Amino acid sequence: GGKDAINTTIINFNNEKMQVTWATRELFPNENVSFFYTFDEGKHKVWKPCTTYLLDQDYNSGCLFKTEGPTLAISIRNSNRSEELFSRKLKSDFYIKPNRPENVTFFWKEDTVTVSCNKPERAARCLRLELQYKSKFDKEWQSRTSTCCSVGEQGFDPRKCYSFRVRLRRIVPNCNVVNYSSDWEAETFWMNGTLLDSCDEDITSQTNTVIVLSCSLAVLLMMLILLILLCKWQRVQMSVLPAIPDPKYLFADLFNDHNGNLEEWLDKNDHVVLQTKPEYEEPESITEAESQQEDGKNSEKQEPLEKIFTFSGAAENNDSKAAENACLIPASNTMASFAGFHILRNDDMYVML
Repeated sequence: GGKDAINTTIINFNNEKMQVTWATRELFPNENVSFFYTFDEGKHKVWKPCTTYLLDQDYNSGCLFKTEGPTLAISIRNSNRSEELFSRKLKSDFYIKPNRPENVTFFWKEDTVTVSCNKPERAARCLRLELQYKSKFDKEWQSRTSTCCSVGEQGFDPRKCYSFRVRLRRIVPNCNVVNYSSDWEAETFWMNGTLLDSCDEDITSQTNTVIVLSCSLAVLLMMLILLILLCKWQRVQMSVLPAIPDPKYLFADLFNDHNGNLEEWLDKNDHVVLQTKPEYEEPESITEAESQQEDGKNSEKQEPLEKIFTFSGAAENNDSKAAENACLIPASNTMASFAGFHILRNDDMYVML
């Protein structure tokens, strides 16, 4: 219940501005108190009224004013300023909250990253640079702290995307009585030394890569299936519809050498035609030929021989013209004469001279 028992929150923003706040609804219900401060030391202090109040439901709950020295004295009074409700004297330097680090740079070398920032003009020895990072697979931040104003860490996977953030911290209790740190610098995203807008880009790029690879494999698989089907279709087509040989290859000389003249080609290729006669005969044809030969032998035995040669004395005196006529091929079933001989022939008979 004394004047020094009131809890207050004091912040010295980078030794530039002071902020003093109190719980007005719990400490001073239904009363709008007044705040005074001074940086003067000694008996003759000049108290300054607060010009910038912080409000809580229209009640004064704090004051914001300029930092003017290392020693601060504050006084909270009732609404008509006649009674002092709370007073305190303190060292403003022990409540410093530093500003955000300025000009933060990242230096990558293989799996090691070094983060640095500008060195503050005041009390840099009381500051520590804190680095926090996590990958998209981590749930919590990993933290590293070093003297101002550079911190390094190694072991980063170049295949992962990392989020980084940095801030400055005051050393406790050598420099501060309260563990104050600066606000976090804007979060940045890095992957293998490359700055990204967010780690979602990494996920999107990996997704696109997977889609491209999947489509490529699908296309290759379809081409393989079509090739197999084509080979099988050719086999089925050859078995169902066998290929008809092209006669132009068998009779190439007919068209190339004789210009399609069949008679000329036959005259010069009689031996070829004879050689191309099939040597194989059906058993039925062979059987019929053997039966005909047997019938012929039997008929020769049973029937009397006919006299087919007739000699005439007059024929011996014929001239050479008769001999030439005899050389001609006789008609079927006709009588042929040669040198006075008369020969009877039919369709199945050949005469060799």
